[in-house]
Amino acid sequence: MILVTGGAGFIGSHLVDRLAAEGEVRVIDNLSSGRLENLAHRRDVEVIVGDLKNPQDAQKAVRGVDAVFHFAANPEVRVSTTNPDIHFNENVVATFNLLEAMRKNDATQLVFASSSSVYGEPPQIPVDEEAPLRPVSVYGASKAACENLIHAYAKLYGIKAVALRYANVVGPRLRHGVIWDLINKLKKNPHELEILGDGRQVRSYIYIDDAVEATLLAWRKAADAYAAYNVAAEDWITVDEVADQVIETMGLTNVKKTYKPVLHGVGWPGDVKKIALKIDKIKQLGFKPQLNSKEAIKLTAKNLISEIL
Repeated sequence: MILVTGGAGFIGSHLVDRLAAEGEVRVIDNLSSGRLENLAHRRDVEVIVGDLKNPQDAQKAVRGVDAVFHFAANPEVRVSTTNPDIHFNENVVATFNLLEAMRKNDATQLVFASSSSVYGEPPQIPVDEEAPLRPVSVYGASKAACENLIHAYAKLYGIKAVALRYANVVGPRLRHGVIWDLINKLKKNPHELEILGDGRQVRSYIYIDDAVEATLLAWRKAADAYAAYNVAAEDWITVDEVADQVIETMGLTNVKKTYKPVLHGVGWPGDVKKIALKIDKIKQLGFKPQLNSKEAIKLTAKNLISEIL
């Protein structure tokens, strides 16, 4: 039995689609950001509406499970500026309860959805997995804390664990982040687009199919008791380029772009100006992204427009 926490969410539901071919799959999701409609097409998956912040729910979810894909989290980085307790509870407390449930139920494999935000704002990009973890948001700090908890449980209790530090994952079913925000702003006003930050923020993006492929490769092939892998495309683009791609995909012209920078040109406190990842380590497992960042943005914009317009 395979458990996917947060399996009704964006990445989690796509992962469930692939894992269902591997065997029995169980999902636990508190539906704070996940949606049951993401799993409506899956009649072969057990779904528990429950919350890992509750130790009893964690125990129930893990019972009889061999491998756990831990994707439950609050994905909105901006939330950590105004409500840091949300990321502490949804990420750190939930992960601790899950690890305790795994320890008590002898679950031996864990794949954790970490984030490039654990690196904070590195002096140079791209960064590899040896770069120091210096998060500048509570979200990033919560992910780094979870990695450390998982590392300790791997060493102490024999849990084989993989942490995947994802760049911005995009694709169908996405309901947060810059592409989603830009499409909705343009839907309300197709003549003017407000961009958070100065538009020169640099990001790497990865399409959901590539992210899932990397996830399964790491699960199957990682040899160490604990390992961390960057997961991204091999390039990076600016937020301005993302906006241009969304505008073009929506078939709009003469859109006036306005900018709302704070601090050194970021979109909000805790936002990062430049982050991109080296992926040599996961490429050694056989991973090769099929889409670059711009292609991933274009296809995602096309998908989301068809979903919401």
